[in-house]
Formats: sequence, structure tokens, C-alpha cells
Amino acid sequence: MQFSMKNLDQLNLREMKELLASSRKVAWGNEDVEARYALISSVLKVQGYRKMSKAGKGVVRAFLQKVTDTSRAQLTRLIGRWMRDRKIVRRAAARPEFAVRYQREDIVLLAATDAVHEDLSGPALRRILLREFEVFGRQEYQQLAGISASHLYNLRKSAVYCNQRVRVEQTKSRQIDIGERRKPDPKGKPGFLRVDTVHQGHKDGKPGVFYINSVDTVTQWQNLGCVETISERHMLPVLEAILHQFPFRIIGFHSDNGSEFLNHRVARLMNKLLIEFTKSRAYRTTDNALVEGKNGAVVRKHIGYGFIGAEHAHELQRFFTAQFNPYLNFHRPCGFAALVKGPRGRIKRRYPVDDYRTPFEKLCSLDDWQHHLKTGITETLLRTQAMRCSDTEAAREMQKAKLGILKRVRIHF
Repeated sequence: MQFSMKNLDQLNLREMKELLASSRKVAWGNEDVEARYALISSVLKVQGYRKMSKAGKGVVRAFLQKVTDTSRAQLTRLIGRWMRDRKIVRRAAARPEFAVRYQREDIVLLAATDAVHEDLSGPALRRILLREFEVFGRQEYQQLAGISASHLYNLRKSAVYCNQRVRVEQTKSRQIDIGERRKPDPKGKPGFLRVDTVHQGHKDGKPGVFYINSVDTVTQWQNLGCVETISERHMLPVLEAILHQFPFRIIGFHSDNGSEFLNHRVARLMNKLLIEFTKSRAYRTTDNALVEGKNGAVVRKHIGYGFIGAEHAHELQRFFTAQFNPYLNFHRPCGFAALVKGPRGRIKRRYPVDDYRTPFEKLCSLDDWQHHLKTGITETLLRTQAMRCSDTEAAREMQKAKLGILKRVRIHF
């Protein structure tokens, strides 16, 4: 037997019990919420629910639960509203609304800034956004200047951001298995370098260019050079040019056990410049980790893994000197570790979110840092170079020059 919505509210208790006892399905022809509420109100009114016995109320409730397909808890709430107001009215959804702090234009600006800086870490990019507004006065960065590092990662997952950018996760750089012979102790002074070489691959048996990567231990001041081969004839002029680009005096020079550095000509150069020359010890893989980390985070990230012929070394060397090295040292924030002693006495490195600074900012934070500068290098000269343009403008200039070079050398990713 099928009932229609027109006579469901006219059934008596006996008929309701028969319907509940049977396996019949009731089709009342309308699944609209307001019609369902109207049926419940009508049944309660016709049956005189308020004055019914407890047993009778139980039959009515079971009947309504079956014919309206309403949960027991929801039906209890609806009956309570009918008992109070003698009617059941559908309520509008009362969902909380939160104000949107970062608008579409802010996320688009974040994506553009992220792109030119090659996807820095959240704290480092947060520092750049703050400097764009506070240091360089870029008003469009006012809203993003106060963003937290954690929410920055949230915005990177948003639809607006993803529509602006398509990022490719590249292969991680290969770590070089090294050991330390002697660990330099800078004692908070600039001028102790970690040095390593990076190869740009082979093609058809022909070797590509080599990069000389040098990083100061305390300030993370970084200078890159490019050579055709790692022979002494090509290495020494570029190595001298790299050392000349550091604004402070060089005190220590630390490398792994590769023959490109451990040879008599490089040793004579270090002696001539009165630089302490140290090399890695066996089975200690963390001493040169700073520069090796920069190999992946800087060299591979910006230049990639594709083959570049040795004949393009001079062009890349000019690019590093004119655009890339100044960007790294004056406009790209780095994380500086804080040594924390654990409960078992083990020293661990932690990177505070608020301690991301450019190498130049780190240099300026050292005590009596002006006394470490080379002759002819002044604080005014360095600050003028740092304020020549904003971080993002410097990144755009560097990206333009880099893409032009990579296009000319026909690099294959």
C-alpha cells in the first residue's frame, strides 16, 4: 500500500502502528525541507501531540521519523520548536564569516616575488617582504609585510597562487662525501671561507664548466666563479678574483681534499695573501656542509643541472661578478643557526624564524665590523650598494641577465 503526502497527516494511531509494523515504504512525493517541516507540524497538530500519552507520543515520533527520513535528534529538536511556537520555520544557515586579510592582488604579488627569488624558504621570503615595505618603501607590500612564515606556506597552496605559478620539484643535489682534517674556528669574525667546486656535467664525452663556490662561515657572504677546467691555469685567476670580491679581509681558507685546491700553486697563493689554509679531516662530513648546502640551494637552484660547454665560462664569470654575487650578498636572506644544548648534552642547530638576514645585514650586526673591511672598502660604499634597489628589483635584474645567458648557451634541463 502506498500513501501520499495528502493523507499521511490524517492517519490515526492504529494505522500508524500498522505502517510501522509493516515493511512498506512511504512515498509522500516531496523532499523539500519546508514541505517536510509542514508535514511534521500538521501531524503534531492533528494528533494533539501536546496532550497525548507517553506511548502515543512514541508512536507519532517513530511514524514521523520513518515517513520524513529525519534523524532522531533532529526530530526531537523540531518537535521542541513546534511545542514552543506551534510552528516549524526553516532557519537560515548561520555560518561564521571571517574577514579575508590577504586579497587576490596580495597573493599575486607574493607569487611574483616568490618566482624572482626562486622559491626561498618561508622565513627568508618573509624577511624580503618586510624589507620591501620597511626598508625600500614599496607600499604594495604593506599587507604582506606582516605575514607569518606559516601562513605564507598556506597562501602558496591557494588556488590563486597555483594559477599564477607552476613549480617543478627538481632532483636534490648530490652530497659529496668528504672528511675533515682540521676545523677552523672563526670565533665570530668574518673572513673564514668554505670553498668547493661544482661541475656542470658532461655531454658526448665533453666536460662542462666548473663553478668555484666560496662562503664565509659567519656572515654567509657568498661569491661564485666559473672556470673552463679545474686545472691550475684556469683556477688561480678566478680564485684570486673571488677572494678580491669579499669586502672583508680573508683569514682562513678551508676546502675538501680535492686536487684542484690541494696543490702547490694554490698553497703559494694562500701564503702570499697570508691566509690560513686548512683541509677536511677524515670521516667528518659536517665541516664543509655550509658550502655544500649552498651548492644545492643556490647553484643548482638557479643554474640547474643541464650541460653548459666550457667555452661559456667567461660569460658566466662576468654574470656572477656583475649581477649574481651582489644579489646573493645584499638581497637574499639566509638562515643563521642558533646552537641549543639538548637534555643529554648534545648540541643541536635551530634556525629561529626571526633570524633570517642578508649576508650584509649579518656583517653589520657584528661587533666592530668596520675594522674587518679591506683597505678602500667603507661602510658608506657598502650601504650605497645595498640600497641601490629593492630586493625584488635586484632579483628581477638578475633573472633577466641569467635567462639571457642560459638561452644563449642553450642549456638543456
